[in-house]
Amino acid sequence: MVEHTIRAFDADLQELGRKIADMGRLDDEQIAAAIEALVKRDEALAARVLAADDRIDDLQDDIEGKVIATIARRQPMAVDLREIVGALRIANDLERVGDLAENIAKRVPMLIEEVHIDEAVLQLQRMAQLVREQLTRVLWSYARRDVAKAMEVWHRDQDVDAMNTSLFRELLTYMMESPRNITFCTHLIFCAKNLERIGDHATNIAESVAYIVEGQPVALERPKADFITRAAVQPIA
Repeated sequence: MVEHTIRAFDADLQELGRKIADMGRLDDEQIAAAIEALVKRDEALAARVLAADDRIDDLQDDIEGKVIATIARRQPMAVDLREIVGALRIANDLERVGDLAENIAKRVPMLIEEVHIDEAVLQLQRMAQLVREQLTRVLWSYARRDVAKAMEVWHRDQDVDAMNTSLFRELLTYMMESPRNITFCTHLIFCAKNLERIGDHATNIAESVAYIVEGQPVALERPKADFITRAAVQPIA
């Protein structure tokens, strides 16, 4: 009976892991598609991003239901309980990542008739690539319960913040150069902020990995390099 219970619990955890991996894959596809839609001003692709968000929401609902059922049936303790709670936390972060990708796609129709600043868009693409790498790495660390790799993602969040700040300053410069750039640049600022928040959710997942494995929250203060508020009030060099 004990062996059967252990096998059943392991099967529950494996199912949760597969669903989280599916959410991560869909999130990555959504980020990539949202940025592509923005770059190409492709309203049809942006619409597909909006429609696909329901699949991520459905997976989160499935995970939440599985977690509740597993707790009710297995009554897990210690590390087993951390596995279940950690999976729920990670699913919540991945659901928010999907929403943030959707937010980027929602701006595409508003940019169709606006000026297009290629260098700023290229910077946004680079930021999106870094964020996607962060998400891939942290989900790899979760699948293998690798705290060291998770903490690498945790520390590298500063790079995402720095890119956001750099792009913010660049966009301010374009807005100061010409009023006709203001609408386009404002939308890109919000898109960059959405990417920065996706980076934060990857960092949250890294902390969940550490919690699952070590049984305690990360003791260090989260590194941040977001100087946008200061940049907004300083003169542009």
